[in-house]
Amino acid sequence: MKSKVYFSRNITPEKVVELYSMLGKELKGNVAVKLHSGEAGNQNFIKPEFWRPIIDHVGGTVVECNTAYEGERNTTEKHLKTLEKHGWNHYFNVDLMDAEGPDLELPVKNGRHLKKNFVGKHLANYDSMIVLSHFKGHPMGGYGGALKQLSIGIASSYGKAYIHGVTEIDKIWTADHDSFLESMADAASSVVDYMKDIAYINVMKNMSVDCDCCAEAEDPCMADIGILASLDPIAIDQACIDLVYAAKDDKGQAHLIERIESRNGIHTIEAAEKLGFGSREYELIEI
Repeated sequence: MKSKVYFSRNITPEKVVELYSMLGKELKGNVAVKLHSGEAGNQNFIKPEFWRPIIDHVGGTVVECNTAYEGERNTTEKHLKTLEKHGWNHYFNVDLMDAEGPDLELPVKNGRHLKKNFVGKHLANYDSMIVLSHFKGHPMGGYGGALKQLSIGIASSYGKAYIHGVTEIDKIWTADHDSFLESMADAASSVVDYMKDIAYINVMKNMSVDCDCCAEAEDPCMADIGILASLDPIAIDQACIDLVYAAKDDKGQAHLIERIESRNGIHTIEAAEKLGFGSREYELIEI
């Protein structure tokens, strides 16, 4: 059976709530809201005001983890200041899940490279999760969406280096590239196994070739496309990729596609499907 992916070209906070409601998934208990809070200096990340209605709707806590690269989010002290500067604390309860150790170690079943995944230990405090992804390009992964949020996003600072280095943290930036992409899929699978109730929203706006983790990012190169919602992280990312390729009249399309293809970004989706926690086959239901 094809996974359902709901889609709207109308990009508003209210439409996010509407699409989430169409999923028929009531997230219960203590709800984690995983999103990208933005590196200091980045101009493209989706701001708290946009996400506020959906976060209020699910009654969730914004969760993040420290980065593994130099910047304003690689230590707990700096990251907390950046979260406050960007306004997240003004609207929401915020939890830096790896603010202190030890990390929570998740088993990776049938992983191609990883047998374990290191995530922020506070993940254990949550019963369900909504993953709010800003779909855009990425300097290493080719693109960033739901699968990146599940893997790199929920990994602790150490866990991020572990994934990037394909278990060898001293090879964080030098590991075999396709093996790194496969390791992201491995890590994502462990989070899906651990946290059974997850809903996914991808927003295709402010689409730069660079990630929100870049302090100096290129400005968006494509026109905004829309909002997608699904219970399948693989299907929702595949649908976003397909919508980029379908935007043939967009003058910036070639630039974003070059970024995705030059980093073999689709391979993360391919590797994830082989692990069996979703499908690239989907039904796009436009609202």
